[in-house]
Amino acid sequence: MVFGLFGKKKEEPAKVTEESSADELEPKKSGFFKRLSTGLTKTRKNLNDGFDRLIGSHAKLDDDFMDELEEVLLSADIGVDITMRIVSNLRLDVKKNLLKDTAQVVAFVKKELVAIITQDVTDHAVETDEKPYVVLVIGVNGSGKTTTIGKMTAKLTAEGKTVLISAADTFRAAAIDQLEEWAKRSNADLVRHQPGSDPSAVVFDGLKAATARGHDVMIADTAGRLHNKANLMEELKKIKKIMGRENPGAPHETLLVLDGATGQNAVNQARVFHDEVGVTGIVLTKLDGTAKGGVVINIMEKLRIPVKLIGIGEGIDDLREFNAKDFVDAIFTGVAVGSEEQE
Repeated sequence: MVFGLFGKKKEEPAKVTEESSADELEPKKSGFFKRLSTGLTKTRKNLNDGFDRLIGSHAKLDDDFMDELEEVLLSADIGVDITMRIVSNLRLDVKKNLLKDTAQVVAFVKKELVAIITQDVTDHAVETDEKPYVVLVIGVNGSGKTTTIGKMTAKLTAEGKTVLISAADTFRAAAIDQLEEWAKRSNADLVRHQPGSDPSAVVFDGLKAATARGHDVMIADTAGRLHNKANLMEELKKIKKIMGRENPGAPHETLLVLDGATGQNAVNQARVFHDEVGVTGIVLTKLDGTAKGGVVINIMEKLRIPVKLIGIGEGIDDLREFNAKDFVDAIFTGVAVGSEEQE
């Protein structure tokens, strides 16, 4: 079974019927973009201020301009390698006289960023029509796993899908209670054990229940763990092994939840989790609270793992499917592009 929430099904363009004209559909699109742009305010302001200062103080695309451009991009946590690549490509285009004006640089940078984060990113999530579709959610302490699962559940049930949550973060009683509340609100089922129970047993019982009841999706929470703790990584491997034994091919999706405010440390966490457990997608949370939203780009470029969902606020609708072009457009909203400004 394929779930659009996890980015595996291309969005169908909205159909224009007699009841809904193209003009009526446009506000929905602009409203979505405005919410995304608002959620990325700190990153957007950081880039706006940097580019306004850069373009306002330089009339030529000289070495001083290039040095300051590096600083602007690095301040958004876009990463050293990506920054150097963009500046190097910019120098080449300037040398070929393809770019002659500082005001042309924003459009150039945006195009480069979209190309970088969409190139050679492979989605290893398993596509299947079997039920349940099994999602394993992992991450460090405080990254927002439990809240993310709650929002995912709410979105899926709103789409008419049946969901069972396996509360396998047995080390934190509050996490189990929080998921129970989300399950009630979303009309989803929950499998829980007593705090301190074996997480693998919770996952096993959750899979059995989801299969028996014919649920569309089972989402398994796990305890937060530091990426450098070998014994805790072994526990995740055990959970994955049990999932695969009980439901061949499971987990179909392994989502790593990262706190966007941690910047470059998020890249290091993602690398270790991916090497140890195998990650099929990233959920980057708390982007509304940081000026370093460029870490999204850095993660995808470094690890070639797709960022599937981003958190840009507290509301359920603030958990968004990631789209490279929309993201880049949003963080550059308000920056002068050529002789015009992005609305």
